[in-house]
Amino acid sequence: METFLNPSRERWADLCRRPSSANPVVRERVEIILQRVREQGDEALRQLSLEIDHRPLEQIEVSPGEILEAEVRVSPDVKRAVAAAEANIRAFHEAQRPREISVETAPGVRCVQRPVPIERVGLYIPGGTAPLFSTVLMLAVPASIAGCAEVVLCTPTGADGKVSPEVLYTAAYCGVQRIFKLGGAQAVAAMAYGTQSVPKVDKIFGPGNQYVTTAKQLLSAGTVAIDMPAGPSEVMVVADGSAPASFAAADLLSQAEHGADSQVMLVTPDEATAAAVQAEVTRQMEALPRAAYVQQALDKSRAVVFADEQDRVDFANVYAPEHLILAVKDPWGFAARITAAGSVFVGAWTPESAGDYASGTNHTLPTCGWARSFSGVNLDSFYRKMTLQELTPEGLRGLADTIVTMAEAEGLQAHADAVKIRLRHE
Repeated sequence: METFLNPSRERWADLCRRPSSANPVVRERVEIILQRVREQGDEALRQLSLEIDHRPLEQIEVSPGEILEAEVRVSPDVKRAVAAAEANIRAFHEAQRPREISVETAPGVRCVQRPVPIERVGLYIPGGTAPLFSTVLMLAVPASIAGCAEVVLCTPTGADGKVSPEVLYTAAYCGVQRIFKLGGAQAVAAMAYGTQSVPKVDKIFGPGNQYVTTAKQLLSAGTVAIDMPAGPSEVMVVADGSAPASFAAADLLSQAEHGADSQVMLVTPDEATAAAVQAEVTRQMEALPRAAYVQQALDKSRAVVFADEQDRVDFANVYAPEHLILAVKDPWGFAARITAAGSVFVGAWTPESAGDYASGTNHTLPTCGWARSFSGVNLDSFYRKMTLQELTPEGLRGLADTIVTMAEAEGLQAHADAVKIRLRHE
């Protein structure tokens, strides 16, 4: 990780640039994949599996037998962990249930906002080098609470052509009805357009690499709704030396191991803290099985030293990290000044991995600075808010002058007439 000392604000934009942002090569490849899936359906999915993954895709949908086999293969310890994490995630998301709002805005004028579950949702679960069965919980549990009628899940297979048994077990545990052996941009396209095997959905959820995120963003322009741009993963750790350097180093490494296109950022008040954390990163990395991925991520990562605390706060808000860890003396005071982060981990004893797995918050979060305008996945993500209104004759008479005056001022006479005709009918 390259270290920067008190960089001027003019340099902040460059320091906050993500390694995967605005890659024209990725966009071009994704556009071709989307077109092929839209035009050729299942045939394109099979061809892309051979071209990209170098293995045949004979059966696109996971069979009931494969799910039963997965249940046998998953260890009792993992099953207990899934149950414990599911309970916490369910408890936090149950507390977010929206309510119907009914207001009489004027005599005889009733306005209602009603939460309605999104009917068909598609869940994308990253796989391949790290099958994230924890993400199944983060997406399927709130979908279940919201009452979405149809839940479809896509996830890539491993080198053996099979879906991770932990992913299959967790999906079945959460009541997911249909699971497909698809990954990458082609999986997103299949759920957005629908194919002979994969049903078309109304909204797509889930994190992924830059190909998945680019596909979601392109398709959201006119084909399907998405939760947010989510991926590649990132973390910012703000550490002031009040906690062991090993804590901050472990948090940086836990995100760097997600993949080569991940990014981690360290923000400290002095060079000594930055050096201590970096030394711990080097020491801990040697024992990691995914050290090769970690090193590639670290090559694109940075340590930034700001002597002034307000600069540390402001820089964190400019970066708008997916995960923000505050390992500082007054973490809640620092958190009170944070306005842009996907999820904040308050205090040295709150590792990012707690939120990734079991604290109860959702780990599907906006990346690449989108935390300035997007929320992470929550129960509201699985609803749309529909409004209703009812006017009595008295209510219409009370609003008539306002409606007619505004409609005629806009030059929309038929709008005004819709009121006048009713009043003449009395």
